[in-house]
Amino acid sequence: MSPLDQGVVAAPAVTLADVEAAARRIEGAVLRTPMLVSDAVSRATGCRVHLKLDNLQATGAFKERGAANRIALLNATERAAGVIAMSAGNHAQAVARHAALAGIRAVIVMPRFTPATKVVRTEGWGAQVVLHGETLAEAAAHAHAMAKDQGLVFIHPYDDPAVIAGQGTVALEMLADCTEPLDAMFFPVGGGGLLAGCATAAATLRPGLPVFGVEVEGYPAMAQRLAGLPVNVGGPTIAEGIAVRDVGELPLAQLRLLRTEVLVVPERAVEQAIALLAEGAKVVAEGAGAAGVAALLAFPERFAGKTVATVICGGNIDARILANVFLRNLLRDGRILRVHLDIPDRPGVLADIATRVAAAGGNVIEVEHKRLFAAPSVKDAELELMIEVRDAAQGNAIVAALEAADYVVRRG
Repeated sequence: MSPLDQGVVAAPAVTLADVEAAARRIEGAVLRTPMLVSDAVSRATGCRVHLKLDNLQATGAFKERGAANRIALLNATERAAGVIAMSAGNHAQAVARHAALAGIRAVIVMPRFTPATKVVRTEGWGAQVVLHGETLAEAAAHAHAMAKDQGLVFIHPYDDPAVIAGQGTVALEMLADCTEPLDAMFFPVGGGGLLAGCATAAATLRPGLPVFGVEVEGYPAMAQRLAGLPVNVGGPTIAEGIAVRDVGELPLAQLRLLRTEVLVVPERAVEQAIALLAEGAKVVAEGAGAAGVAALLAFPERFAGKTVATVICGGNIDARILANVFLRNLLRDGRILRVHLDIPDRPGVLADIATRVAAAGGNVIEVEHKRLFAAPSVKDAELELMIEVRDAAQGNAIVAALEAADYVVRRG
């Protein structure tokens, strides 16, 4: 049973003074990223939305703040020994970069399945990368063993007061740079370090300002822990940066103390947020980085008309995944029309269909023409078209034009 469960108010692990000290400590080593109002995101969500662009950090994510603060606090003996971290993502590059800037040794343990690009980027900052284990838990256990054997300082991605204080500088900058009063702030939640640090800063500087965490529905570990429920998470998600099973105990205690609410958003909202940011705001965000915007899309009635702020906490998204997100979003919005037609296998049919599509304003971007086995008769063929359209209404007009010419059209 925690002290809070017993009715005892526990002392916070991190205070505003810690966050402010971290801000002074990392100044110059970490970019003070811009804050802007996005008209596109504001129109789409029905709010006035301020975006904090921490995807512009050198490693593409906010994790640099906590890593820089923790490394700056090392004593001479610890600096001589070096640091070690376990991560398959942004924390790895953050620790590697700031260890390099400090001129100390860094070892990063990554699971064997880690994509080669992440390994290469981490090594590019001068770190020694050790691939070990099939899971993050196995990699973490190996990192702790190496730390003990070699006297290295283990830098946890979120369960460390110095890291939490460093991440809290995000909110410090947001509150200082925002040009108008805010009704709410939103922060993605993985292990909880970012939310705990930012909620701490906001609670002292703007008492009463609602601060929300955001998790994706497949990994609502923090929401479950705060509600006293068993953790039940899993499955694929585009928000891999916040796909965490074991949240930090220090952030958990801090968030309980502050009574911070965590919102859980569907996977689809995260995809829509990524596409909205890229297409509308011209901002590239990874799944975790877009979670705050996803919350506004998922709960439009709750925040309608409010002035809000969220951090785009990371922009390290694979180009292929980003392309797939765009395509899926176009399909959902009705700006890509997919149709199947059973057509007679004779000269001129393809040209006739293409002419009718063009006359209705559609642009055929992909064609698949199947003669063998797909059609019910050897005299028929199956045609699949991918058509670019302005909106769903134009798509409907194209289908109507084809059906008017006696073609049987199936969507999908």
